[in-house]
Amino acid sequence: MSTEARSNFLKTQIQSDLDGGQVEQLVTRFPPEPNGFLHLGHAKSITVNFELARRFGGRCHLRFDDTNPEKESQVFIEAIQEDVRWLGYQWDGEVRYASSYFQQLYDWALCLIDQGLAYVCDLTAEEAREYRGSLTQPGKDSPFRSRSVAENRELFEGMRAGQFSEGSRVLRAKIDMASPNINLRDPILYRIRMAHHHQTGGQWPIYPTYDFAHGQEDAIEGVTHSICTLEFEDHRPLYDWFIEHLPVPHRPRQFEFARLNTSYTVTSKRKLKALVDSGAVAGWDDPRMPTLAGLRRRGYPPAAIRHFCEEVGTSRSDSTVDVAMLESAVRNELNDSAPRAMAVLNPLRLTLTNVPEAEQLSVANHPNNEAMGSRPVPFTSELFIDAADFREEANKKYKRLVPGKRVRLRGAYVIEADRCDHDASGAVTRVYARIIEGTLGADPEDGIKARGVIHWVSAEAGVRAEVRCYDRLFNDPNPGKNDDVMSALNPDSLRVIGDAVLEPSLVEAAPEQVYQFEREGYFVADRFDHSAERPVFNMTIGLRDTWSAANA
Repeated sequence: MSTEARSNFLKTQIQSDLDGGQVEQLVTRFPPEPNGFLHLGHAKSITVNFELARRFGGRCHLRFDDTNPEKESQVFIEAIQEDVRWLGYQWDGEVRYASSYFQQLYDWALCLIDQGLAYVCDLTAEEAREYRGSLTQPGKDSPFRSRSVAENRELFEGMRAGQFSEGSRVLRAKIDMASPNINLRDPILYRIRMAHHHQTGGQWPIYPTYDFAHGQEDAIEGVTHSICTLEFEDHRPLYDWFIEHLPVPHRPRQFEFARLNTSYTVTSKRKLKALVDSGAVAGWDDPRMPTLAGLRRRGYPPAAIRHFCEEVGTSRSDSTVDVAMLESAVRNELNDSAPRAMAVLNPLRLTLTNVPEAEQLSVANHPNNEAMGSRPVPFTSELFIDAADFREEANKKYKRLVPGKRVRLRGAYVIEADRCDHDASGAVTRVYARIIEGTLGADPEDGIKARGVIHWVSAEAGVRAEVRCYDRLFNDPNPGKNDDVMSALNPDSLRVIGDAVLEPSLVEAAPEQVYQFEREGYFVADRFDHSAERPVFNMTIGLRDTWSAANA
């Protein structure tokens, strides 16, 4: 089934709402907190909200829920916008911020106070936890719950004016301390924070909580379908309570779906930050990280990520998806879109004894797409092949170069190996071979066919490069099952090759251009470090799923 035709409960719900006239136009939103980099789990939320808006001719907003200034920054805001665009989406109108609604939220907090539905509480954080109760025990009323409307208004206005110290008071909703839903046990609406805000500066010494701001922001923006992950399902009664008791201009409805969980992956911001802070990875955009910045730097195509999210589908059942499904989507996308090139990662010198002069060969950029054209590849008497492609002795299963046997050089001639040189330790240092005349694009006339095909690069024209071979960051399929993610790290997740040899056309690669290195895998020109003077390529993914084979 195509992803366009794939159905899910959200599409069914929205179609029903449109057909029944409950809404005239769909409005969704992607509302990240600007306190970190987006990761693969966010990609699912992005695709859900933007694709639903596209499918039903609606609008999708990008809104930053920036109510926690200590952990937020403009750096994250800019990175998130770039990630959303890179993934292939553009939000409706200007970027929106919760902080733009701070005055309205403050006025609505006063509205709750005036109705006797909110009060200023002086309990310490520790005392508040004791009063809150537990999952099995009801909470008990704060001794400050009975303050008068006038006193609560005066105190809250004093909080707004900066008259009280940080942490000394909070504003709480007056709902039900005995509710089985702990979120309804007089939740905090405002707390004092003497923090500089990246949008409002020092204008506000108090900040609304996420729970108080979130639903009202949707109401202000006219969001019709507030689509959240399942962990917010228990918060929905609270959001509905606010909507019921405030003069909001619009009544959004919340729908929850299962978040994206993938094997061999951690998406906890806290645990990802620990990886960065410990030096286990080189930063938030390390190509082994599940952040969108990391996936981008590794060369994952945004189309493959979108396709993966659509293929996973949208349901209300939590499950873990095998990351091999994402890797398969990446291979499928790159198999069609990536031009081919040759690179030797473990060079062994090959001398062709009967090649008198160099020539330029024309090699197709893609075996199945003539529109991608061809490129000139210099062919000389001195080449590099991969050391794994030569053995002095081998059985019939080995389809590469052996003395007295033939292979074809990719896009070039059939050759036959004669002998080799060794160093003092016995390691092979050079192979000598002959081309079989008349085999450029043709089989040998003597009928003795090549055993296989190997790749190569001219030793004279080839370019030295750094190639970073990446693998999965974790050995454990469930690395987030405990706090000690370091114990699940794969020690072989990065191997840096400093003396790889590339065909000369690759120095012209633009940053983020992905190629299939023949017989090796897919590699991307690093978006920051690559240059013609110092080529740097990152391994995107191998040609085959070696993990599944190894664990079969």
